[in-house]
Amino acid sequence: MAKWQGCIQGPGDLYTDISSPGSYLGGHAIGIIAVDLVYPKLPGNVVNATTFDFPVLYKKVSFQIEQLFSGDPALERIIIDAAKELVADGARAIIGACGYFAHFQKQVAAAVNVPVFMSSLTQVPLIKIGLRPEQKILVMCASGEDMNREFLAKVNANLDDCIIQDVGSMKSFAPIRWGKTEMDNLWLSKDLSEIASAAVSEHPEIGAILLECSDLPPYACDIQRATGLPVFDFISLINWVEHAVVQKRYYGFL
Repeated sequence: MAKWQGCIQGPGDLYTDISSPGSYLGGHAIGIIAVDLVYPKLPGNVVNATTFDFPVLYKKVSFQIEQLFSGDPALERIIIDAAKELVADGARAIIGACGYFAHFQKQVAAAVNVPVFMSSLTQVPLIKIGLRPEQKILVMCASGEDMNREFLAKVNANLDDCIIQDVGSMKSFAPIRWGKTEMDNLWLSKDLSEIASAAVSEHPEIGAILLECSDLPPYACDIQRATGLPVFDFISLINWVEHAVVQKRYYGFL
């Protein structure tokens, strides 16, 4: 009987009977749901495919980002349908390219048969367990007013473990927030580093930083240099998930 080979890593995997999920394309384990927004997508951004060392498959969804920030119930069917299409096309895990997709984490996870991590915020419980009991996580986010206790609970995160830092109101972030085609990247990088440093100085209990927004990973290195702290983001999440769903053999010597 033909067997779908999850990873073809040698002749023994290749020269055998093979079946596939029936998609018109293959080779992409990670399916990413992305909102139809227009602004510069730098390397490091979740919706810049060169960010990754492996293929990813995108599915565009169209609605106002404010609807996602607030968790508009009208979006649920759109997002679930996008996830199902990605799975039908061969994705082995689903990611949402905005932290506020957390509003729909449980609904999407219940609707498909592959792992679902709709938000970078799903990392909060894991980060917290690695810190000292008194330490907290600085969450840098695009909409601070929507980052509340009820929202974080949707990904089993606790507001008490977090210090929330809004970046969406910064003028340097405006091209991303409001969909402009030009941006001053140096200005934004400096602002993000400065605001992170200020937060860490004000709250010495911060033990790690989490970048909620899928647009912030390009600045993770600068933020880490400015603060000296571990920085988690969407890319740390996606790399972790890809490693789990596309395991590879190890080779070396004894």
